[in-house]
Amino acid sequence: MSYDTRWRWKSVSTFFASCPIERRTRVLLSCLIVALACLRFAHIHLLWADEDYHLAASIFILKGKIPYRDFWYDKPPLSAIFYLIIGGYPGWPLRILDAAYVLGVCALVWRLAQVWWGEAEAWTAALLLSFYTAFYLPSAIIPFAPDALMMAPHVAALYFAFRKRAFWAGVWTGVAFFVNTKAVFVLAVCAIWLFSQWLELAAGFALVVIAGFGCLALLGAWPGYLEQVWHWGLIYASTSPEPHPFATGLKRTVDWAGFHAAATAAAIYAWFRLSQKERWHLGVWLALSFAAVCTGLRFAPHYYLQFLPPLVMTASRGTVVALRRYRKPALAALIALLLAPFIRFGPRYVRLALDNMEHREPHWTDVILDLDSQRAARIVCALRQPGSTLFVWGYRPDLYVYTRMTAPGLFWDSQPLTGVPADRHLHATTVVYGGPAAQNRRLLIRSNPTFLVDGLGLLNPQLAPTVYPELRPWLAQYRLVARTNLSLIEQKQ
Repeated sequence: MSYDTRWRWKSVSTFFASCPIERRTRVLLSCLIVALACLRFAHIHLLWADEDYHLAASIFILKGKIPYRDFWYDKPPLSAIFYLIIGGYPGWPLRILDAAYVLGVCALVWRLAQVWWGEAEAWTAALLLSFYTAFYLPSAIIPFAPDALMMAPHVAALYFAFRKRAFWAGVWTGVAFFVNTKAVFVLAVCAIWLFSQWLELAAGFALVVIAGFGCLALLGAWPGYLEQVWHWGLIYASTSPEPHPFATGLKRTVDWAGFHAAATAAAIYAWFRLSQKERWHLGVWLALSFAAVCTGLRFAPHYYLQFLPPLVMTASRGTVVALRRYRKPALAALIALLLAPFIRFGPRYVRLALDNMEHREPHWTDVILDLDSQRAARIVCALRQPGSTLFVWGYRPDLYVYTRMTAPGLFWDSQPLTGVPADRHLHATTVVYGGPAAQNRRLLIRSNPTFLVDGLGLLNPQLAPTVYPELRPWLAQYRLVARTNLSLIEQKQ
């Protein structure tokens, strides 16, 4: 047996033994985690919903606009502020930021597992998290929208809760709240874990929340924040587009568990070998995180990102215990269960990388809208003059990212104007925000964008802007100058 082969087997056995992990093994594991995080570079020429929405919002902010006051933004503010780090640019800056964020979350999970159990569990948790943020549905794991962006403050809050540092657990839960309102479930976990220290927890949470609300009030954004994030958000959450939400939820949960079978099986194995205290802590975290997934009865794939940290944390313990006890059979089972998502989602990275190297558009139905937006943006950029503005009918915020233009008024997509949310407006017309939408259309006609791109009418003619009588005189000021397969590009006469 060669030296390299002996070292590999020694590293594996050392990793899952109780003795300290060798330095070379740590380097190998670190490189693997980094490589998994960097796979998202294959998406360098693409934008996914909803990352384009938050990138566009950051561009608006950089041009002096205040969210909620100067432009409609129905998510908490930190999702837009996060992208200020890269100036709202797509491409390399975006994917480097994404990879760095994944590594940051892996480091937090590593630390929590390390203080909870040990170094072997820490590396296992970090590896599982990096693997599952690389090999699943791209629309769920590539864009860093609120569900993904909340993972870091989520894990940080639970780390401090585990260490009985209630004030800092509250602070990080408050940070998570300004990323995603589902942070209330994180707060609930911390409150149960720290029942005897709830005053300190509440103080930390209140400090951040009051400071954030105060900033919104000082900027004149408070009324808009209440309307856009909470009023619209609650209406959206209470009107699921799924005709049979419970059946859909069961199917999607089973599908998700299937692609995450290695972690699911390891977590189940761990459950029967945990102490009563560990089972209580992890049970609360798992249960409330899954309750967050069920909010709104949509069961969107990216919602499960809130459930992923407690799952990989539990699975890390189960994996280590199983491999120490059964070694080769457990390792074979682990590899077999990880192969399913690897085989299903891995080839896409290769195809995208080849497309990038050969400078060709990917032939992939999931990115048709984004590719169409890129074509429309090139046309607008060729026609624009300094100071030109843009309004997009539909939900195509990527157009603002590719053109780096802003809307002249409060509205920059059609959701608050039709009252039909973007998760259904390509095929449905059911209005959930009727009265305010009619009022918003009357406000829209006071704005005078240079370009109007209709990115919805060709896809769902029943929601075309010409359907609304009050908009027709306003639309008459624009003439069609170009079109793509899915968009009409009009310019003010």
